[in-house]
Amino acid sequence: MLSYWFLFFLPALAALGTRSNMRLQPDGTRSVRLTILPVLFFALLTVMVGFRYEVGADWRNYFAYLTGATTLDFSGILLQNDPGYWALNFISIQLGWGVTGVNLAGAVMFSFGVTYFCAHQPRNWLALASAIPYLVIVVGMGYTRQGIALSLVMIGFVALDRKRLVWFAICVLAAALFHKSAVIILPIAGLVSSKNKLLSLLFVAMTSAIGYLAFLEDSLQNLLNQYQDGNFVSSGTLIRLTMNVVPAALFFLFYKRIRMRAAEKKLWGTMSIISFVLFAAFFLINRSTALDRIALYLIPLQIVVFSHLPDILGRPGRRNQAIVLGVLLYYGAVLFVWLNFATNSRYWIPYQIGFSVDF
Repeated sequence: MLSYWFLFFLPALAALGTRSNMRLQPDGTRSVRLTILPVLFFALLTVMVGFRYEVGADWRNYFAYLTGATTLDFSGILLQNDPGYWALNFISIQLGWGVTGVNLAGAVMFSFGVTYFCAHQPRNWLALASAIPYLVIVVGMGYTRQGIALSLVMIGFVALDRKRLVWFAICVLAAALFHKSAVIILPIAGLVSSKNKLLSLLFVAMTSAIGYLAFLEDSLQNLLNQYQDGNFVSSGTLIRLTMNVVPAALFFLFYKRIRMRAAEKKLWGTMSIISFVLFAAFFLINRSTALDRIALYLIPLQIVVFSHLPDILGRPGRRNQAIVLGVLLYYGAVLFVWLNFATNSRYWIPYQIGFSVDF
């Protein structure tokens, strides 16, 4: 348990001692400088996620991919659901690295996506601290495939904020190679695009159709049937949906005070509306697991809003340590409650590190 607190306290302490990044480029986007400390934290994150051993509720379930990959070649991989993840298993088997090789490769992608996204926030260390309790520990160490997919979507969000629609689509389609559910994010581009609206909508429609045909068509009905099954109820769904609604409410409450470009506000305003829709849907339909899986792609909204909050409530550009501390206490409480009271947290305790070639 101490390992998780250590991972949280490192960026938390850094967040208390730093100011927000007010440097903007000519196009209004945030200027990002590569320094040694974020690189070291990326390495630490990669090691803890990649070399974890018997951590996560689905730890044993992922061994089915390893055993299945022993009978495949590259042409066979392309016919599988989530071929990107199957490819990682195939390569790891060829190298003799087993499950650790798969997890380490996934951890590199996941850690890069998280640190890259957080680096583009006004307070990158506060953003990282906000990401640790659920995004990193629960998703990154538990939902391996969707964790990779989410990290690629996060890179796509940065591209979309910069009006790079093609790169956003590439990132989302790449994410769908690891978890097909990522394609549901593609239509967001059409909602937030403000330049060449018709062309943007046509592009989104085309890429969404490609994504559907490539990743969802053959398995959509089976997926829906599983999520309707009473055995597929995701415990804690309401709590996680609420965790997205809180920053969504803050976003609209302080809409005029948030220092963002118009395109960026449109993106996160859209994500906030979706958060409210999913929260309401929880009480109207009986598909908690489906809602939970979709809600994972809204976690970046938490990182964005809470990394802006000290400059919204305090003086822009100052340390605003009291507000930063308040955000850290909130996420510290999230981590404490999850570790001690969550139904499945026992699968994460104790944290173990090791190298396994089993399959």
